[in-house]
Amino acid sequence: MKVGKRLQPLIEDGLIDKVLGSLMSGKEAQVFLVRCGDETRCAKVYKDVAQRSFKNAVQYQEDRKIRNSRRQRAIDNRSKFGRDEQEIVWQRAEVDALYKLAEAGVRVPKAYGLFDGVLLMELITDGDGGVAPRLNDITMSAEQAVKDHATVMTYVLRMLCAGLVHGDLSEFNVLQDATGPVIIDFPQVVNASGNNNAKTMLQRDVRTITQYYAQFAPELAETHYAEEMWDLHEKSELTADMELTGQFEFSTKAADVESVLNMIDLAYEEELERQDRMENG
Repeated sequence: MKVGKRLQPLIEDGLIDKVLGSLMSGKEAQVFLVRCGDETRCAKVYKDVAQRSFKNAVQYQEDRKIRNSRRQRAIDNRSKFGRDEQEIVWQRAEVDALYKLAEAGVRVPKAYGLFDGVLLMELITDGDGGVAPRLNDITMSAEQAVKDHATVMTYVLRMLCAGLVHGDLSEFNVLQDATGPVIIDFPQVVNASGNNNAKTMLQRDVRTITQYYAQFAPELAETHYAEEMWDLHEKSELTADMELTGQFEFSTKAADVESVLNMIDLAYEEELERQDRMENG
């Protein structure tokens, strides 16, 4: 097959032996199956910013700064050099998150490194050794849904304890391997303490993935894990090994109108993203 300009240097440097084929194309990257020695891995080739369709990127980039003041000024001024630097920051956020979350006990693909806009990582497989499906491509029993939802909530908890919120969690960004859920796609990951949208994004993440599992176990729709987690997070009482209940007592104080409107806007964007994914696979 024809090898893209991003993959050719990795072949020349011996990081990739052979490109086996295209696995999928998403809103921010195209993923290829590649051979590296005796292993089949994934090569995630990030699209140029002009081709990427990820909406509201500015909400995710809040608090992403670099130490080099000249480069940060270029990013702020949105010069050609600055846009290139912003792309590097965007890509680096994902690989850094993969390393950090694996250490925190979250099941994510193992990262092997970022090389000029190409992220080499583990290929997640199913019980038969084939490519693991995304959640939106499978069905399950109510018992399995309850079990896997609890696993994902544990992963979201550990992410938050590591200071991160996924920011785009859905049935399209979770794979099902032989043992359970594996969370993928982290370029939009946000800093839980440094991003003003973090709470709203956490609530959206949990709501979206819970809606998926609630198709099979309707009782899950009545849980409130995001609110429980965030409340404990704000009180500095959240721990990675904590057993959550999914229950939360809401305040009777007047609602924060700005936060509510923000949630409505994000929910609208979420629905647009969902429709786009369903139409384009």
